[in-house]
Amino acid sequence: MDDTASDPGASDVGAPGSGVDPAPVADVTRPARSPRASRPTLAAVARAAGVAPSTASLAFSGSGPVSEDTRQRILAVAADLGYDGPDPRARSLRRGRSGVIGVVLDDRLSDAFRDPVNVLTLDGIAEVAGAAGVSLLLVRSPLDDERGMAPLVDAPMDAVILIGCNVRIDPAVAVLRRRSIPVVAIEADTIEGAVPVHLDNREASRRAATYLRELGHEQVTVVTLPLDGSRERGPVDVARERSSSAFTTMERLRGVRDVYPDAPAVASAGSSVEEGRIAGAALFAPGVQAPTAVVAQSDLLAVGVVSAALEAGLRVPEDVSVVGYDGIHVDDSLLHRSPIRQLTTLVQPFVPKGEAAARAALAMLEGESPEPASFRSELRIGDTTAPPRG
Repeated sequence: MDDTASDPGASDVGAPGSGVDPAPVADVTRPARSPRASRPTLAAVARAAGVAPSTASLAFSGSGPVSEDTRQRILAVAADLGYDGPDPRARSLRRGRSGVIGVVLDDRLSDAFRDPVNVLTLDGIAEVAGAAGVSLLLVRSPLDDERGMAPLVDAPMDAVILIGCNVRIDPAVAVLRRRSIPVVAIEADTIEGAVPVHLDNREASRRAATYLRELGHEQVTVVTLPLDGSRERGPVDVARERSSSAFTTMERLRGVRDVYPDAPAVASAGSSVEEGRIAGAALFAPGVQAPTAVVAQSDLLAVGVVSAALEAGLRVPEDVSVVGYDGIHVDDSLLHRSPIRQLTTLVQPFVPKGEAAARAALAMLEGESPEPASFRSELRIGDTTAPPRG
């Protein structure tokens, strides 16, 4: 049955004898669709502003001979039309670039952002990249097999900066080399074709160990960052040292061993206060001959070691001295109940390191050959070191 036949308000348009041709059924039973609003174009902005498209393009790029009055007029017209600027996809196609620098981190991002060292280094990278109009893409370093390779294989990146990728760096580098992507490596072993950003890990650790020697310490233990991708905790023997793939870890350990050749080492599973507590609990367990000083390879580990010492009934620094590495501010509730206000630590320049890495990546994209950058860590004496008892 025709629905309109019983509807007294139905139109007589198209009815027999109306003198009007019947309309298609779709036009009667369906409301007309409104056309999708199209994105304003640069040409439309140029027409409305009364300038050539090339002039409008220069106004958005911020370069070229365009007066400030003309530029402001073009931008005002663009705002009225709802035009936000050239389509970045089209610009990328024209330039043959994505406008993206990849930042490869060794940890899961949730873990990486718990470490202030990574955050502050990223601040330096972002500052330089942002000023150059370049975006950042954060990627986790792949595992030693084919799992996790997709972002490095497929992600649109013009260059890559490696941060803290010292335990499984080879798979990442192999993928990037196949893609002919420029690489900047922060604190990594020598990588063919990559621009290095060095930190004096070995020399700085040697300075810290020398300071402990001058205080009179003989029994010194090192709590290390992870030795390899397995992140296995526990004592570091000769076999584990020889098989280690962690460049920064081994450089810092070698620095201490330059002063204390037989210093024992305990590996952690990562840079965190909890990992420091775990290592410290083993060092200060009942019946164990505790060291008089501990060199921790990060401030987070150092705070955990200090907390473990206090929990074991030891005084810091009277019974045990602790040295960290990084120079970050660490807030730990246990330390609030002690007179400790500042770690003795090696302060490294996080932000300048990141800035140097970003400048090197941008220079490589312009066909230049940037020189390697080198940075020095400074020993800062705090409340956690003193001469050993007796």
